[in-house]
Amino acid sequence: MKIKPFAGVRPPKDLASEVASRPYDVLNSAEAKAEAGEKSLLHIIKPEIDFDPIADEHSQPVYDKAVENFKLWQERGWLVQDDTEMYYIYAQTMDGRTQYGLVAAANVDDYMSGKIKKHELTRKDKEEDRMIHVRIQDANIEPVFFAYPDVAEMNEIVEHIVATQTPEYDFVAPDGFGHTFWAIRDAATNARITEIFAQIPALYVADGHHRTAAAALVGAEKRAANPNHTGNEEYNFFLAVIFPESQLKIIDYNRVVKDLNGLRPAEFLDKLSESFDIVENGTEIYRPNALHNFGMYLDGKWYSLTARPGTYNDNDPIGVLDVTVLSNLVFDKILNLGDLRTSKRIDFVGGIRGLGELQKRVDSGEMVAAFALYPVTMRQIIDIADTGNIMPPKTTWFEPKLRSGLVIHKLS
Repeated sequence: MKIKPFAGVRPPKDLASEVASRPYDVLNSAEAKAEAGEKSLLHIIKPEIDFDPIADEHSQPVYDKAVENFKLWQERGWLVQDDTEMYYIYAQTMDGRTQYGLVAAANVDDYMSGKIKKHELTRKDKEEDRMIHVRIQDANIEPVFFAYPDVAEMNEIVEHIVATQTPEYDFVAPDGFGHTFWAIRDAATNARITEIFAQIPALYVADGHHRTAAAALVGAEKRAANPNHTGNEEYNFFLAVIFPESQLKIIDYNRVVKDLNGLRPAEFLDKLSESFDIVENGTEIYRPNALHNFGMYLDGKWYSLTARPGTYNDNDPIGVLDVTVLSNLVFDKILNLGDLRTSKRIDFVGGIRGLGELQKRVDSGEMVAAFALYPVTMRQIIDIADTGNIMPPKTTWFEPKLRSGLVIHKLS
């Protein structure tokens, strides 16, 4: 893999916690407006919040405001560019667990050639939306989230820096997640990191498929527009935080449905019993404890559903996934929901909200049943990406999310 150090644009030490924000896609505009302090990056990544009333995020005045704010933050010294190229280490802490990522500039060619591997489909409209932001800012404002197979020497380098260097930033965000950031200024260490990654055969998109595609496509556009292109220009690279796979944890991504396709609850349970061993758990929330075991909340009760052998294919990288098992045996076979990407009869709930959120949405009458899934593993994602397969929609939920604004990558 080809990665490189870069001269990041980032906040001074005393402003990092004020500038850094949650990413653009985890907040709606009203939430962003309520959350944004004076110096928050949200004014740059969600500039519609600076209008009263909140403006259309896809309108030209909003795009102009994004550019204006990015320039203003630099003029005011809230964002400052480093004077040398370097790698950075970004650590996130959640529930006592810390993961350490390398902040680097990843290569457009590696994405275009498939060496940076994805496991989800992207939509052209979402790609284009993200491309506009990269074009107008001439920068990658927010990073993408990659994984790589563990390399012992790389882990040792990170451990040494963390143990011996004072971090640039170290704060706990309002959501309770810790964020710590180091700059690697030693030229020999940076050169060795580049050499290590040159021996790694692939990187894997964990989170940020649309941002990855958009960054690569804008790089390709700039390449086509430059008659003197050499391949070494900064636009050939984009901002990524790359974590060793062993440190990443994926949490559950659950489902709620609005109807039972005309069936009464007892009839639905009869249909389920054709493919699942069912155990009633009463009012106590049931969390799946293994692959092919599901929790279901229906008619005021929780159930354990265990798919019977022969109803799934553990030798198939897609067939082994519980989202596939549930879709085949319940959503297709019994509920006839159709395409889950477009169906209005189903919704998806990230596990960060807890299983109580599933029960709440059913008890409110908004939904009729909820299904809790056992989370997929990073190894399953890698197997799918390596075989060129695509995961079903809404399969993975990575937490914690990368904080935006700790460092920005300019394209020129």
